[in-house]
Amino acid sequence: MKLLVANLFRLAALALLLVLLFRTEWLSFLFTPLTSNNAPAVYTQNSLASLALGHLQLVVGSIACSAVLAVVGGIFVTRESGADFLPLSRAIANAGQTFPPVAVLALAVPATGFGAMPTLIALFLYGLLPIFENTVAGLKQVSPQVLDAADGMGMNGTQRLLQVELPLALPLILEGLKVATVINIGTATIGSTVAAKGLGEVIIAGLISDNTAFILQGGLIVGLMAVLIYDAMGLLEGAITQRIGLRPA
Repeated sequence: MKLLVANLFRLAALALLLVLLFRTEWLSFLFTPLTSNNAPAVYTQNSLASLALGHLQLVVGSIACSAVLAVVGGIFVTRESGADFLPLSRAIANAGQTFPPVAVLALAVPATGFGAMPTLIALFLYGLLPIFENTVAGLKQVSPQVLDAADGMGMNGTQRLLQVELPLALPLILEGLKVATVINIGTATIGSTVAAKGLGEVIIAGLISDNTAFILQGGLIVGLMAVLIYDAMGLLEGAITQRIGLRPA
């Protein structure tokens, strides 16, 4: 029963997202009461589907870069040779999360110009902390007995890392990726302030014109994308962990 309800929710959310992206006019009767002075109820200045695609490109690009650096950094500081760098690495990752993305944009624009690049830099920094911390936690929670068994089987350090430690840490690493992705889906809306293509354009247009309908459209699309992508990543995580034997079939 729970599975049926969950699947119905997924289908309803996906259907609503598709309607908002490709047939927003079907919902104009819901948005019209939110407008005033005969303002348009549906955002038509740009394709919502195209803006959503640009939004996702920003998120995927930034998360991919964050994941590479955070996972490599997490591996490094959990090795004996890099343990002394853990406090510094953690401080850098925390700084990326606590430094306001708007401030990063303001600093990056003079160096990189307007467009996607300053937004990618801001999102890259914002995504480091959850992935880094989960990588460190995942690697540190591997049982010493398991590591001793791997050594007893004659594995060298690289083999032990790739065949034992990373697979056992994978669920926590994937959880960090999920959290970082959802955070960046919401945060990417600020990219439109520096001319990056994304759904923030719809929200900003609504704020400028005092059109609540536009704000709601942009917010709904971003929210639905975050929920559905988080759910899809959760299903993928379950399939991966089951395949490598960390979860019963």
